[in-house]
Amino acid sequence: MIQTASRRGFLRGGALAATAALLSPHASLAAANDSNKKESSSPIRLGVASFSLRKFQPQQVIADLKQLRTPYLNVKDFHLPMGTPAEIKQAAAVYRDAGIELTAAGTIYMTKDDDADMRPKFEYCKLAGISLIVAGPTRETLPRIEKFAKEYDIRIAIHNHGPEDKQFPSPLDSLKAVQGMDPRMGVCLDAGHAERAGTNVVDAIKQCGPRLFDMHIKDLTDFHSRDSQVAVGEGLMPIPAIFNALIEQNYKGCVDLEYEIHPDDPMPGMMESFAYMRGVLAGRNDKA
Repeated sequence: MIQTASRRGFLRGGALAATAALLSPHASLAAANDSNKKESSSPIRLGVASFSLRKFQPQQVIADLKQLRTPYLNVKDFHLPMGTPAEIKQAAAVYRDAGIELTAAGTIYMTKDDDADMRPKFEYCKLAGISLIVAGPTRETLPRIEKFAKEYDIRIAIHNHGPEDKQFPSPLDSLKAVQGMDPRMGVCLDAGHAERAGTNVVDAIKQCGPRLFDMHIKDLTDFHSRDSQVAVGEGLMPIPAIFNALIEQNYKGCVDLEYEIHPDDPMPGMMESFAYMRGVLAGRNDKA
């Protein structure tokens, strides 16, 4: 316990120092450029699930991603509305013109087993240039989703939502549902919800293997309480082991911070979370 606490304290200290440097108006351009070079060489792509910034408009989301020094965004429809084709293309272009890569859309719920309801959601992603849907389906709608995934060549990552989710509480439930389906059908592993469902995240990563398309990361001080969320690094989530498992299986997706607390002022906790995760990755690289 003493060794674990000391290691966590060391990493948290580095994370807080990095956060202070990022927030400082006197941070040098040379230091920022050096940090960006290190980020680009990381084997893990750290991104943001835009639900974290749900109280803010797209231009503020873009500004916040730049402050977090990540171009990767899993976008929700309130940040890229499902409007007319012209509106969807224009909204997506705003992000791309700002250097933001729309890595996924969702969570998009697909609970109605009907072409007329489902096709517009695939059209939306096609128009936005998004090739991955983080989906909230039912078991009954999966065959129809698979049909559209093939037609549009868009991958589907089923999002697990913990014990309250009667369809897919654990990523292993998602994995079981897509076994034998088209390779475009896969899993979005939400770490916090997985642990609350009694699933060991590291083991789940290994079991999902190539079916793991996306990952949402959060931290909890109590794996039995969804209300115990804290900044990443302050809770029980085994972030170093998670990163090691992803790197060992050559994971190519994103690890998107989904910071669900403090919706009116999320950036301090998001900055701390990114600094901690970058500190873990930097420490891993130093030992390599």
